Amino acid sequence: MKGARPEQAVLSRDTDMSKTDETRAVIENMVDGLNDHTIDGIGAFFHDSFRWMGNQGCGTKTGLAEFQDNWQRPFQAAFSDKVCVDEARLFMGEWAAAFGRQEATHSGKFMGIDPTGKRVEIRYMDFWKVEDGRISDNWVMVDFPHVLAQLGVDVFNGEGWEAFDRGDKTAPRPA
Repeated sequence: MKGARPEQAVLSRDTDMSKTDETRAVIENMVDGLNDHTIDGIGAFFHDSFRWMGNQGCGTKTGLAEFQDNWQRPFQAAFSDKVCVDEARLFMGEWAAAFGRQEATHSGKFMGIDPTGKRVEIRYMDFWKVEDGRISDNWVMVDFPHVLAQLGVDVFNGEGWEAFDRGDKTAPRPA
């Protein structure tokens, strides 16, 4: 890259490293709350004005009520018997990150697809900012194309870049 480089890691640069244990406790307890399917009591872990910023298809929720009404309730209506499994967690001061999967049953309408009863894997990545003992910001990536593929919908119409993967012997090879 020629010229000036963009400033990096602005949000986490000045994190208070003494907050790492507090951040860990908030995240671990919040994930337990999600696994207990807590909606009304989830405010114990989130500021009322927190921001939940998801990828395309997930949207952005501003405030606890929007998160509860426009993410948690619809998600739990579409997917029952849900369990969250963080495969890795990282903690650094007021910051935490995790990736993993939710395992759930498709028991309600999802993205226009009627319930199939299929057990699905919902992969995700989360980054959280914890301030004053509660989450103030949450950046989220949920792999909805993977969920939809499990339900028989290819959002890429066969044009996904899996065709470039060496391990996929069934995909046509690009010329």
